[in-house]
Amino acid sequence: MQAPNPQLLLELVNTPMPFGKYKSTLICDLPVYYLEWFARKGFPNGKLGQLLETMLVIKSNGLESLLQPLKVKQGGEKRCF
Repeated sequence: MQAPNPQLLLELVNTPMPFGKYKSTLICDLPVYYLEWFARKGFPNGKLGQLLETMLVIKSNGLESLLQPLKVKQGGEKRCF
């Protein structure tokens, strides 16, 4: 099994959703049902789609704790849970 890309994980806690119902919400804070909707309709192309798909896998498998150390390192008011 391949280890998670640390840069990609950092982007999950720092990247806001650029459009839609959850515009400006950090990717890590998006609800699972919204990520599942993208899975059914098709993830956007490019980096955003990769981030959304990765976040769905993380949340679906109960792995949000992977993001906790990154969230703490950033020191901001990020929720991510």
